[in-house]
Amino acid sequence: MKIVTADQVRQIENQAVNLGVSLETLMENAGNAVATQVRQVLHSAVGKRVLVLVGPGNNGGDGLVAARYLHDWGAKVNICLCASRAQNDRNLKLAMQCGIPIIHAYEGRALADLRASISSADVIIDALFGIGKIRSIEGIFKEVLQNVSMVKGTKSKPVLVAVDLPSGLDSDTGEVEPSCPSADITVTFGYPKIGLFSFPGAEKVGKLVIADIGIPQDLAQDIDVELITEEWVRETLPQRPLNAHKGSFGKVLVIAGSINYIGAAYLACMGAARVGAGLVTLATATSLQPILASKLTEITYIPLPEAETGVIGSQAISTLQLELSNYDVLLLGCGLGQHPETVEFVKSLLTDSSQLSAVSCLILDADAVNTLAQIPQWWRKLRQDAILTPHPGEMARLLGISAKEVQGSRLSITQRSAKKWKKTVVLKGANTIVAAPNGEAKVNNAANPALASAGTGDVLAGAIAGLAAQRLSLFDAAACGVYLHSRAGDIVAEELGDAGVIATDLLPVLPRVIKALREG
Repeated sequence: MKIVTADQVRQIENQAVNLGVSLETLMENAGNAVATQVRQVLHSAVGKRVLVLVGPGNNGGDGLVAARYLHDWGAKVNICLCASRAQNDRNLKLAMQCGIPIIHAYEGRALADLRASISSADVIIDALFGIGKIRSIEGIFKEVLQNVSMVKGTKSKPVLVAVDLPSGLDSDTGEVEPSCPSADITVTFGYPKIGLFSFPGAEKVGKLVIADIGIPQDLAQDIDVELITEEWVRETLPQRPLNAHKGSFGKVLVIAGSINYIGAAYLACMGAARVGAGLVTLATATSLQPILASKLTEITYIPLPEAETGVIGSQAISTLQLELSNYDVLLLGCGLGQHPETVEFVKSLLTDSSQLSAVSCLILDADAVNTLAQIPQWWRKLRQDAILTPHPGEMARLLGISAKEVQGSRLSITQRSAKKWKKTVVLKGANTIVAAPNGEAKVNNAANPALASAGTGDVLAGAIAGLAAQRLSLFDAAACGVYLHSRAGDIVAEELGDAGVIATDLLPVLPRVIKALREG
C-alpha cells in the first residue's frame, strides 16, 4: 500500500481521469465509503442523527455524497454549510432534492441550531478541508470546530469521522492548526497520506480506514514509500520447510551486554530465537556468561576478555576473529555501554573490513550506533551491508542535530540518511520508519505507549537479526521485524493495558503473531 503526498495524489487522480475515470465517480465512491463506515459504526443508520460539516472544495463534495447515502439508509441527517458552494453544485442539489435540512452557517444564521445539532448528533462527519498545505482556520470554520471539540470533550459521543483527513492537518507534514479536531475515525481515499503518520497530526487521526474509490493501483507503482501491511508481511515471512535443520534458519551472533545492562543481552538473544533463528550465540564479557547462562538455556556462548568486571575489553577483537566466519548475521550493540575499551573494541570491529567480511549481514543497535557517531564519516569506513536501528536521540547524534529536528522530519531524514550512508535505517518510535539505500521506505502504522519501556528495542533488534538470518533481504527483515514487534506489543497491551508492559512480555507473543499470520 503506497503512501502519498498531496501533489502525488493529485497527479494520480489526473491520470485516472485521463484513463476515463471521472471525478464525479471518484467523489461518489468516496462519499459512499464514508457513509458505509458511518453505518458500520452505528450498526444501523436508521433513526440515527448525523451532522455533516461541509466546506468549500472537493472534501465538502464528498461529505454531501455521504449525507445523501445516509439519508437514503434512514438516518436523520443535517448538513452544515460552512462556505458557499457553486450554484450548479450537483451534490448539493441532490441533497436538497432529498429534503435534507441545511444549516447555512457561513451566513451567520442558525448558529443556535448548529450547536444543538452538534450536541445531539450520534456522528459528525468532518468534510471541511482536504489535502494540501495547512491553512489558518478562522471565522465560522474555527467556531464550528471549537464547538465540536467542546462537545466531544464532555461525552463519549458524537463519533467524529474525518473525510480523507481531519480538517487542519497538513497531509504532507503532519502539522496541525490549533482548531484541528481529534477524529475517532479517518476515512482516507485511494492511498494514505504521509501526514497521517507524522506527529502531531497522527494523534488526530483515530482509527485509519483506507477506502478504494476506483483509482487504478498501478498509477502509484513508482512511488517509493509504502505502508507495512499484514498481507505484505504474510507473503514475506521466511518459509519453514519440513526437512529443515537448525542451519536452514541461520546462525546469529549477538555481541551484547555489560555489567549495567545484562538484560539487554538476554532480550536481544531471545528476540532472535523467538522469530525462528536456527542458532543464536551470545558473545559477552566472561564474568557475565554464567549469569546469562542460567536464564538463556537455548543459547550458546563465546566468553570475551574483559577490561574490568562485566565490561568487554578491546582485546576481545582477537577472540572473535576465529568465530565470525561461523555466523550469518552479527548483531552488535545492545547494552554494551560506553566504557572506553568497549568503544575501542567496537570501533576496531566496524572500521576493519577484513574482520566483518565473513558475515553477510550486520545489525547495529544502541551503543554500536552511539559509537558510530564518534567516527568521522563512518559510512565511508563501514563498507559492510548493515541495518542501523536508532531511536530519535541516537539518530540525532549520528546526524549532529537535535532529536526535535529528527522528529519533525522523520520520513525525509530517514530516507536521506539511508541513501547517504548506503545502509538500511530503522528510525524507531511511534510509526517506525524503515528506509533502504535505494530510496525505498516503509512506514509501520503503530503507535503504542505500552512499548515505551526499557528493553523493547533490544527485542526488536534481535527479531530483525533472527529474520535476516533466515535469508530475508536487509530491508525486508527490518520491515517484518518492526511489524511483528509492534503487533506483539498490541496483543500484550490488549491483555494487560498500556502501563506496566515489560520487554519480556513480548517474547512469547512473537511466535504467536507469526503463527496467526501464517494461518491468515
